[in-house]
Amino acid sequence: MIRNFHTPDLDPVLNIWLLASTQAHHFIPSTFWHEQLEAMRDIYLPSATTRVFEADGAVAGFCSVYGDTLAALFVAPARQGGGIGRQLLADVMLARSTLQLTVYSANAPAIRFYEAQGFVVLGEQLDEHTGHLEKVMRWVAEPTERALHKQPSTPK
Repeated sequence: MIRNFHTPDLDPVLNIWLLASTQAHHFIPSTFWHEQLEAMRDIYLPSATTRVFEADGAVAGFCSVYGDTLAALFVAPARQGGGIGRQLLADVMLARSTLQLTVYSANAPAIRFYEAQGFVVLGEQLDEHTGHLEKVMRWVAEPTERALHKQPSTPK
């Protein structure tokens, strides 16, 4: 079940983020991720809209969106490959007509995942925090999907 993030979800979300980040980004020292934990808890999560995937009473994954930017999409390593990430992303895409994200260029599985969901690479840039290259990707809803995303206009 996908639902809005609640305060009791904080520790499970942070744990998923840390475990999945160190696993997926093996090319970055794990100490970097541990050093970012406080900022994730105090700055990034509070400033974003976060949805969680709950299975068997536990948080199994989450996604965070800031404006039209997909800031985070992480699934517990033990639950990866079961469609949770696709479901979380589909949930976000229903509420927007465009999304942008960055993903490390060395994270080929994530790039393939996003391309399979309709994202295209716009370019590449250097991540100022790690010094690693990252791809900038964007998804735009098809015209028929965009009509579904529009709010009904108010009568004049």
